Amino acid sequence: MKTLRLRDIIARSPLALLAVTLVAGCQGVDLTPTASGPDEDVYVVADSSSWNGIVGDALRSEIGGFVQTLPTPERAYKLIHRPLITERDLRDLKKKKNVIFVGALSDSSTESTFLRGAFSAEALAAVRNGGGAVVPRDDPWRRYQKVFYVAAETPELVAETIEQNGQDMLDALNEVSRTRLRKDMFEKARQFDIEEKILDEHGFRVQIQHDYQIAIDTTDFIWLRRIISSDSWRSLFVYYIDGADPSHISADWVIAKRDSLARLYLQGNAGGWVEVDQRRPMEFKTIDFLDRYGLETRGLWQMVGPDESGDRVVQYGAGGPFLSYTFYDQDSGRIYIIDGMVFAPGFSKRDFLRQLEVIAYTFKSKREAQKSETANATAALVMGAVR
Repeated sequence: MKTLRLRDIIARSPLALLAVTLVAGCQGVDLTPTASGPDEDVYVVADSSSWNGIVGDALRSEIGGFVQTLPTPERAYKLIHRPLITERDLRDLKKKKNVIFVGALSDSSTESTFLRGAFSAEALAAVRNGGGAVVPRDDPWRRYQKVFYVAAETPELVAETIEQNGQDMLDALNEVSRTRLRKDMFEKARQFDIEEKILDEHGFRVQIQHDYQIAIDTTDFIWLRRIISSDSWRSLFVYYIDGADPSHISADWVIAKRDSLARLYLQGNAGGWVEVDQRRPMEFKTIDFLDRYGLETRGLWQMVGPDESGDRVVQYGAGGPFLSYTFYDQDSGRIYIIDGMVFAPGFSKRDFLRQLEVIAYTFKSKREAQKSETANATAALVMGAVR
């Protein structure tokens, strides 16, 4: 039996749309303004000596470092030093998306004084006794805001604290960036019909932007493309194996499987095909992907093909960055590979790749998608019956 979907109910009954609005209203409408500024900007509130010394160096290394798996290295985030001089400075900072308050508790600077005031006496004592702390806060002044308080007794301990917690801070920034970007990406339109087709025929769902098209759709492989122009595109493919053994997931297996799929499906107009460029840096990281064991892979792809004699494989010139999420879904007993690629000569690649990351993170198994649809449909039916 086909699951009743919320948008079907809305299409049949305008009153149900009002009901959904009332449900949201009953839960409280958040009128707090949205944080402003580019997603990649991270404001660092610190005194000049900290910013220009080992504390700033630690932040630049852990948060503002270069992404090495892009054709041309780009910084993960842009760090902007902002000292606290006036009340206006603080008012302005409270509007920003990403803010790090950092300092040594033993300093007498304005920034350290503010930082000490952000902790209770008990918390301050715990920080001093523990050697240092990173305290994240979500939406303290505005929506979609991420704020960190980083403190320790001395600059040396502050730098050590950043080095120990840098990856967690970076992961938190990436997570909130995905949340913001997802809102922007799907605010215009989603292709629900294609999403339903994939769910019905393949047993999973990813959200699809308004300008993506299905390029290939086979038994266990689907390739979605967004073609901006003849020399600029983004794409995402999903491949799955039924009855899979999760122990197969490894860096070597992912690269071999990706290359075999690309050789079969991801072919160029001149007879070439896509493969991983193993001459360039690659990154492999074990992650929790939507509550599943997963492996994140980042690197570069290149277009290759036979030379004129057909005796050897040569590079055809095109290439760009890719990212893959390989994970085991216990509900279906499947191994999935969700893989995104960017081809955009002359453009920054980091933000395009983040868009593909956002799509990957909208993945739902069939059970999850049906559970979500049923809950939404039930709420709409119940509230739609209220007169």
